[in-house]
Parts: sequence; structure tokens; C-alpha cells
Amino acid sequence: MPRISTATLAEHREWRRQQLIKAATSLALEAGGDAITVAAVAERAGLSRTSVYEYFGSSAELVADLILDELSRFSKSLSAGIIDETVPMDAIEQWISAALQYIADGRHLLAKALSATSTPTERAADIALAHRALLAPLKSACEQLGIVDISQALALIQSVTDAATKRIESGNEAEIEIDTAIKFCLAGIRTLIR
Repeated sequence: MPRISTATLAEHREWRRQQLIKAATSLALEAGGDAITVAAVAERAGLSRTSVYEYFGSSAELVADLILDELSRFSKSLSAGIIDETVPMDAIEQWISAALQYIADGRHLLAKALSATSTPTERAADIALAHRALLAPLKSACEQLGIVDISQALALIQSVTDAATKRIESGNEAEIEIDTAIKFCLAGIRTLIR
């Protein structure tokens, strides 16, 4: 029986879970989401395969948890960027800036590596909810501005940030792309205010 070096069994289980998440993350970043198998994660973490199954029912469940953890980190990063903004247009500007800076810093690479990896159907709702949480600060700012068709505004902002993401990833100057995306989005948002 392995020694538990944490204060409680619950802390030990969380420590072990994070150890497995870290092993899976490094595999995904090195070789893509398909490299995440129970055997590979167990080997990378220095554990037996049965130990992995104590925490995750399958490699697909592990991938789902990785995606949810990454979306949670991204959401916190976006929210932190606008937490003190009371002016809706400033909040939108800060959200776009934070989202694209996340890309420019390379912090999105795990999500990108996992994007084509399958996840359990029963986890789809959790992942969809986490995606919607990313847009919550934008939705709130659009509501404060009196925009009638908020889903249209969010789709347009997402389209521009997606385009800027591709340009940043292809080597264009991040600061220029961020500045241009912000100006373009803010000008567009002004036309939607009734």
C-alpha cells in the first residue's frame, strides 16, 4: 500500500488525480489528443493502468476532464481581465484582449491539441456549458448596451476573434492583430446598439 503524504485521503486523491491530468496534458501537448490512452498516461505518471481507472473510467473521460479544466482556466482568465470594468464597451475590449492574449501566449495549445479528440456523450452538456461560460461576460456587456440580438453580437465577436486567432497562430504580429480585432469589434458593436 503506498504511503499517503497528504493530510487527508481526499487531498491524496486530488493530488493523484492532478498527477494523472498533468501526465495526460504533457502527452497531448507532445503528440496530440490521440496520444492520451490509459496505458500511456499510467506510464507517464509512473502508475499502473488500474490506478488510472480508479480516477477515470476511460481515456475519453480523462480527455473530457482535461477539456473542462482548460475551459475553466480560460474562463477565469477572461473574467479576471474584465472584473473591474463597469463600462460595457471597455469590458468587451478587455475580453477580446484577454482572449487573444491567451492565444498569443500559447496557453490555448492544450485545447487545440484536444479539439479533435472524442469525449463521452454524457460529458457533452458539461463541455457545452463551459463553452457558454466563456461568453458570459460578453453577454452581460451586450445586455447592458441594449443590444437586441445578443446571439448575433456574440457570433460576430467570436468570428472576429477566431480570424485573429488564426492570424496570430500563422505568425502575424499578435499586438497588431489584437488591436485590429478590438477596433473592428467595437465599431461593429456600436452599430448594433439601438
